[in-house]
Amino acid sequence: MKPSGSFFLVGPMGAGKSTIGRHLARALDMEFIDSDRDIEARTGVDIPLIFDLEGEGGFRKREQEVIENLTRKPGIVLATGGGAVLSSANRQHLASRGSVVYLCTSVAQQLKRAAHDHNRPLLQTKDPEKTLQELMKVRDPLYREIADWIIETDGCRVRDVVQKIVRHIEEM
Repeated sequence: MKPSGSFFLVGPMGAGKSTIGRHLARALDMEFIDSDRDIEARTGVDIPLIFDLEGEGGFRKREQEVIENLTRKPGIVLATGGGAVLSSANRQHLASRGSVVYLCTSVAQQLKRAAHDHNRPLLQTKDPEKTLQELMKVRDPLYREIADWIIETDGCRVRDVVQKIVRHIEEM
């Protein structure tokens, strides 16, 4: 099955966007792109170093340029960074150029999956759980604002989440 259009995965860190995106792209016979990996490839450095050198603002500017470019590509599955929705331009591009899937997960699940990952600069705090709760308060409404579908990923296997998304696509 190769649908027309692109599919953009949004959601918090640890929701499974990259892993699910790779499997979804394979199931749909589409190209998979991870916006964070694309930023790293373009800059030649990892995201924590970008945060160290340019701060979150510098990273978000780079992210906005990448999202603007990638959402123009036809027939892709794109996994975005958790904070990509903070930019109104990003939200507009995502919502208008493809189908947006919000991979929703709890803070507890995020902690389990992401808290010890040193490639997540926003979690390098004394209280990662509090940080994740604060991020969700701000970001959850933005994910929901642009989502065509909301898929819960807590306790779900990758294969099951991919099958749910494929069913939604088939119903389109």
